Amino acid sequence: MSAPSIEQLQELALPAPVSYLPQTWGWLAVLLLALFALGLWGALRYRRWRQDRYRREALARLAELEQALADAEQRLPALRELPELLKRVALSMPGQPDVATLDGERWQAFLARHSAQPLPDDFSRQLASLAYAPESQLRALPTEQAAQLLIQCRHWVERHHVAA
Repeated sequence: MSAPSIEQLQELALPAPVSYLPQTWGWLAVLLLALFALGLWGALRYRRWRQDRYRREALARLAELEQALADAEQRLPALRELPELLKRVALSMPGQPDVATLDGERWQAFLARHSAQPLPDDFSRQLASLAYAPESQLRALPTEQAAQLLIQCRHWVERHHVAA
């Protein structure tokens, strides 16, 4: 008997190609349903992102005001702008009643109702004093108190509840 030679080798036949497409319509339905759910989720996230534009702009302005509070020349205008900024945020909230006329206890109640965390009982009074107090009173405002007011305003803007 002789040893087999290399010329006697034959190539093996390749298996038939396998399709990557699903073989049943059920998988296609699952894929379409998953794509629809992903598209719906993306559309809702985009809508929410657009609705929160006022919040992002207010937070950017608050960051600028925080830097202005450190400057002695810009401190007074920055303090005066805080209550106005909160009122503008409240006016920009989607689906809110007319908040332009709210003041005093009604303004405090509105802020507390939409706040994610408890606010000081005199928060609206502090904001009103920032808007209407004489310049000498605002210049005498301690830096720590001004910083605390800014932090409370930032927390309210970041976390206030909006009816969906």
